[in-house]
Amino acid sequence: MSSGNAALDGFYTYLSSERQYSRHTLSNYQRDLGRLQDYLQHSTLFPDGRVDWARIEPKHIRNFIAWVHREGLGGKSIQRLLSAIRSFYKYLHREGLVQQNPALGIQAPKSPRRLPQTLDVDQLNQLLESDDDETDPLACRDQAMLELIYSSGLRLSELVSLDLHSIDWQDASLRVVGKGAKERLLPIGRKAMQALDRWLDLRDSMARPEEMALFVSKRGSRISGRSVQLRIDRRARMQHTQGKVYPHRLRHSFASHMLESSGDLRAVQELLGHSDISTTQIYTHLDFRHLMDVYDKAHPRAHKQSPKKASNDDD
Repeated sequence: MSSGNAALDGFYTYLSSERQYSRHTLSNYQRDLGRLQDYLQHSTLFPDGRVDWARIEPKHIRNFIAWVHREGLGGKSIQRLLSAIRSFYKYLHREGLVQQNPALGIQAPKSPRRLPQTLDVDQLNQLLESDDDETDPLACRDQAMLELIYSSGLRLSELVSLDLHSIDWQDASLRVVGKGAKERLLPIGRKAMQALDRWLDLRDSMARPEEMALFVSKRGSRISGRSVQLRIDRRARMQHTQGKVYPHRLRHSFASHMLESSGDLRAVQELLGHSDISTTQIYTHLDFRHLMDVYDKAHPRAHKQSPKKASNDDD
């Protein structure tokens, strides 16, 4: 094993054991740093393909960023890529393996900030109101998952990691573990509690006796994130919901509707589990766009009027 690979493996172990990053986040780091390593292995700097991380200078990182940008990688993805490189070099410096962080001060090319896609209240009602057989375990499970994501603003990873003991039935609350192993307590709405109650009445007919997961697949084990995505997509098509529906769109809808109704940005930040309020502020832009739409439709002086026909009075 080369020293380059050993340094990467040590970093991944650090992220997994000390930082307790999720498998998904760890996979992102491995993909991004693997891309950098592959680029360096094929560069003239390391003709033998053995990367020495201590020899990397800012110009090499800038050349790499310029290359991935030419290959079509967007600004947001490059920002994440640079963040992974900075974190890696911070770890290497802590371990005494390098003297500098060559990614510091290097900026990703700017890209327009995309607003999150949401469903309006009518679209959500259409999605969530179902005539499914309440004795069908799969239908009840899907309804409970949909209601819970929208009720509590859950991430997909948070939903599938829930166990039976995650719910406090007396307080109608939910304890979840989010990014960075941060735990938060969330309220559960009445509709979601009713859907969960129906699902638990049927859960034992699907779950293995020793399985503690709240939501299980037909095999009786914990449901996967991919299965949740497919089931939500299937439900949306059956209900003729407009646009693509996926778990994070329900989370976006939760955030937008909460902020629109309450105006309390800090509370929405806590509910979503955002460590930085700037992440939550994207929903204020979404709310402003909604207000502008209402303004354009309602204000008598906001409508664009067609130009008046020329008068012949002065002829």
